[in-house]
Amino acid sequence: MPSILQVALDTPLHRLFDYRLPDALGPVRAGSLIEVPFGRARQVGIALGESTHSEHAGKLRDVLRVLDDRPPLPPAILRLAQFCADYYHYPLGAILLAALPPRLKNATPFAPDTPWLTLTDAGRAAEPSPRARAQRALLDALRAGPLARETLRARKQDRHAALLVTSGWAAWTRAAPIPQRAPTTAPCPPATAEQQAALDALLPALGTFGVHLVHGVTGSGKTELYLRLIDAVLAGGRQALVLIPEIALTPQLEQHFRTRFPGRRIATLHSGLSETTRAENWLAAPDCDVLLGTRLSVFAPLPRLGLIVVDEEHDGSFKQQDGLRYSARDVAIARAKQADLPVVLGSATPSLESYAQALSGRYRMIELKARAISVARLPDVELADLRHLPQEHGLTRPALAALTETLSRGEQSLVFLNRRGYAPALYCPSCAWVSPCPRCSARLVLHRTAHRLRCHHCGYEERIPHACPNCGNPDLKPLGQGTQRLEETLAAALPAARIRRIDRDTMRPRAWAELGEAVRAREVDILVGTQMLAKGHDFPDMTLALILDTDGALYSPDFRATERLFAQLMQVAGRAGRADKPGRVLIQTAFPDHPLFRYLQRHDYAGYARELLAERKQMELPPYARQVLMRAEATTMDAALAFLQRAAALAPEVPEVSVFCATPAPMARVANLERAQLLVQSASRQALQAFVRAWRPQLETIRPRIARWSLDVDPLVF
Repeated sequence: MPSILQVALDTPLHRLFDYRLPDALGPVRAGSLIEVPFGRARQVGIALGESTHSEHAGKLRDVLRVLDDRPPLPPAILRLAQFCADYYHYPLGAILLAALPPRLKNATPFAPDTPWLTLTDAGRAAEPSPRARAQRALLDALRAGPLARETLRARKQDRHAALLVTSGWAAWTRAAPIPQRAPTTAPCPPATAEQQAALDALLPALGTFGVHLVHGVTGSGKTELYLRLIDAVLAGGRQALVLIPEIALTPQLEQHFRTRFPGRRIATLHSGLSETTRAENWLAAPDCDVLLGTRLSVFAPLPRLGLIVVDEEHDGSFKQQDGLRYSARDVAIARAKQADLPVVLGSATPSLESYAQALSGRYRMIELKARAISVARLPDVELADLRHLPQEHGLTRPALAALTETLSRGEQSLVFLNRRGYAPALYCPSCAWVSPCPRCSARLVLHRTAHRLRCHHCGYEERIPHACPNCGNPDLKPLGQGTQRLEETLAAALPAARIRRIDRDTMRPRAWAELGEAVRAREVDILVGTQMLAKGHDFPDMTLALILDTDGALYSPDFRATERLFAQLMQVAGRAGRADKPGRVLIQTAFPDHPLFRYLQRHDYAGYARELLAERKQMELPPYARQVLMRAEATTMDAALAFLQRAAALAPEVPEVSVFCATPAPMARVANLERAQLLVQSASRQALQAFVRAWRPQLETIRPRIARWSLDVDPLVF
């Protein structure tokens, strides 16, 4: 008699589905990917177990086939997905399928490519012509260990790799081979006293669960600390997972790791890879030594995992904002606890949630208070008071003078403006028309080089109008300033300067390696950019950080706005003066007396964090309260609010849990849908979780379904 297979599918339903397993397919391991009929279509699902009984025995359909061209998900990933389903109240099947690279969710047969370039015996003995410098450099790199295809593309070495293959000196292989000699660790700089004290505390903790918060000022050598810990983990035959917040940080960090650990197998995972490469790297993860990746990498199969590092743990990019709204940092801690291994959270500006846990003793605090290079000191922070200084195209005279002085000394500058495009809007001075997005409660951003108006929320775009659509005035003006306009302004004011703009309109992951080389080769004088430049970059000749237009966060209704602003300013300021040349930070602000700037000038994160924590405790806000945000989207605001009001009426009465009134979302309309939200809060995580477990099934009974809804546990954005 055929057995019954319980299958997790990518549906919004909180249940598993029973299918009949034909005898011809044989036993199926838990975690195996299978293809099943679902409605009139077919879906890839995850087999979770077999049974001999089903409530729907007479209606069961057969499993079509087992996808044996890809390995089953290991038990550790199944347990982690179950934790996410329970904590985030999200369907287990949707979590499991979301964790997979897109190509592996496609039922068509998958034959992994040959992503690793390795030396042949002839290549090990080869001596290329002295003029073939690029080939020689690539051969030397391959002698340290195999290189991934994506790494070669990032370094623009594809052509040289092809020449080596043609010459018989290298070959493409499907998996990174185990080195014939024992992998080594490249020489490392001597540890500072603070780094050594941190290692003395952390090395004995390897092998057991614990959360360690490394609070180190910018340039204090947190990455060096990670590398030494990883070296110890690799020496024990274990693997390391390093989570980073930005795709853009991957190439330079990968190069750093390859240089430090020649011969080790290092893989990367992020959405910037092609679908095929991403699938290949996922399949190679069980055999790699170090996996570098963005938030979804927390679900990667790593059977020998011995350490998880979450770099820039405060960064909001670790929180997924749609679908499964999970925090990769928190899921990493859950994975470490399940596997009984340590997790290291690193930041110059830890999240208040993590900092509060460290102050309470639940996390271990490791502090690095000085920069790793003995002659480097934290930069001086100055304020340009916009109340008394006129601006010309967004720049004050002190700002231009600082840029001119830095340029005259042959040093480099960073100009930070966290707004891409040419201007935030297009404006008509005759009738005050401001370019609205027809689909959102937002303005269309002017991108003049592309001759387009674009919405940064829904993606809508249109051509720049020749005249005001409201009154016909042809003299339309850019309103405000974005990075494109700032680049144009600086080019006019400093014609001798070599300027590079860095934002999502100009950069792709492969371009970061080229940018780093150009900056270090002194081919760039001024970098103009958004938050992409704020973290992770180490440019020794950059001595000035100029920060523009940050005051909006100081009067934002979001209670986390000043925390995020302080972290952002500290990160940007940390790019200046990282070597032997003193650094300087100049911030243009109309609020120079705000406490945030006083703490910033003293580089006193701890002082500002304690002040914010005292405010949060008094106002009963996170981290002293736990929150769940119910979001609803509908074609009208009345429908969205009505749906949330009905949801509130179904809420169980729990004295420890507060259910607030439904309100329109701050960004009330996106992509032609009206958005509203309902906040639920409690001082007890256990009480809030029990409340949601009882409430969620009731929400599914609301009829008619006039709105699309979702739950966001521990929301970061309102």
